[in-house]
Amino acid sequence: MKVYQAINAVQAELAKVGITKSRTNTQGAGYKFRGIDDIFNAISPLLAEHKLCILPRVMARECVERVSKNGGALFYITVEVEFDFVCAEDGSKHTVKTFGEAMDSGDKATNKAMSAAYKYAALQAFAIPTEGDNDTENQTHEVAPRTAPAPKPAPINKSPLSETQVADFLATIDAAADEDELTKAYKAAYRVAQAQGDQAAIKSFTTKKDAKKAELGIA
Repeated sequence: MKVYQAINAVQAELAKVGITKSRTNTQGAGYKFRGIDDIFNAISPLLAEHKLCILPRVMARECVERVSKNGGALFYITVEVEFDFVCAEDGSKHTVKTFGEAMDSGDKATNKAMSAAYKYAALQAFAIPTEGDNDTENQTHEVAPRTAPAPKPAPINKSPLSETQVADFLATIDAAADEDELTKAYKAAYRVAQAQGDQAAIKSFTTKKDAKKAELGIA
């Protein structure tokens, strides 16, 4: 089955150059990312060179209409897609399944979700690094000395968070204005709940975080 040889050949080429996170989210979060155009530009010539095709097949699509902060309509799309990696030489194939999620106020939410699914299928199948590693002789490794293991902390009495504590953490998460604030609020709540072994609170915080990410349009 030559499909795995072809996948490995493309992976080897990409490992040399990588694909940097050169794009910046301009809608408040400001994080760096690799766009679908970066993926296409990097892998398309390699797919042609090594005679590998990537063919999508949508298995499921879900659309949920939501309301933006300004009162407008937002269409939240989730797609489940299988990508057949097919070797053009012998027809052998390997299938990769991923999910794509996107939100848009117009008619592009499905396109965005499909692009997200393709991007992560390629990133994971080819293990595309953010930086290349084409010269291992330029690397120097410094090994830290071994240290004695830290003593185990004394056990603490664990108890669920109070309703007031949970409500305060949920309010802080819901008040986040961007991704950084949301991450900080969620981590603070999660640490406290984890320390107390309160799984119910952790579930509530996670649900609120996911809802807030969708509201902010964070992928």
